[in-house]
Amino acid sequence: MRNEPFGTRLRAAMDARGPLCVGIDPHAHLLEQWGLPDTPEGLASFTYGVVDALADRVAVFKPQSAFFERFGSAGIAVLEQATIRLREAGALVIIDAKRGDIGSTMAGYASAYLAEKGPLACDALTVSPYLGFGSLQPAIDEARAAGAGLFVLALTSNPEGPQFQSARTAAGPTVAGAVLDGLRELNTSDLRDAGPGALGSFGAVVGATIASTDEDLDIRGPLLAPGLGAQGGTAEGLTKVFGSAVRNVVPASSREILGAGPSAGALQDAADRANDAFRTVLGY
Repeated sequence: MRNEPFGTRLRAAMDARGPLCVGIDPHAHLLEQWGLPDTPEGLASFTYGVVDALADRVAVFKPQSAFFERFGSAGIAVLEQATIRLREAGALVIIDAKRGDIGSTMAGYASAYLAEKGPLACDALTVSPYLGFGSLQPAIDEARAAGAGLFVLALTSNPEGPQFQSARTAAGPTVAGAVLDGLRELNTSDLRDAGPGALGSFGAVVGATIASTDEDLDIRGPLLAPGLGAQGGTAEGLTKVFGSAVRNVVPASSREILGAGPSAGALQDAADRANDAFRTVLGY
């Protein structure tokens, strides 16, 4: 049950368990590395192995929907059950699905993922703003009503990203800057009566490997930072990228942790090492 807004729950979870977000990305090669078949059964064994080992000690998990969707309904069922188990253990779940559409279609996605009784109800969802920031309104409305959150693509680290994100809008700012401005306005509105250090529920996705940026990342909301570990991002590098907003970073690491499995103890040791490193850098 979401008794408080996502941003409030996220800050409390990271204060209690550390800032680490574990990505659950069941690549075929990881299943093979764990000695599992690339089947729905292998997917379930892998996913529930991660959940059983880490659900009660990590603050945030980020299942990548694509790696579940590739198995059809059987894979979606694993994602649904994993989300339920993680949330029952007190962890927060960000489903990384990058949904983006308009009108009733966007409302349908929001109902599935963000509504408290939705079939894939999670704590936050990644979404794409590239049909216009206003196209996110149905998801914003549902998130506010349900106490959930959104992470909006802003400054991704893939090489193709700058083609859109660094382009200038007619008003002058970059597309990424306009997205960040929109998120700042949402959070400022929601936090009007909140105390210092409060965290809004509308976050941005900012790659940990983008090096530095001139964009203002202080959006008064969380900053989901994928790309750590195997993709080259480091805990020490977060300060360079995020500057004064580093305290709001949700550092996401996947392969560096998952590759330690299938031993539960090894998974826990890998997660603890990463969490300790991020605690030091982010000031937890």
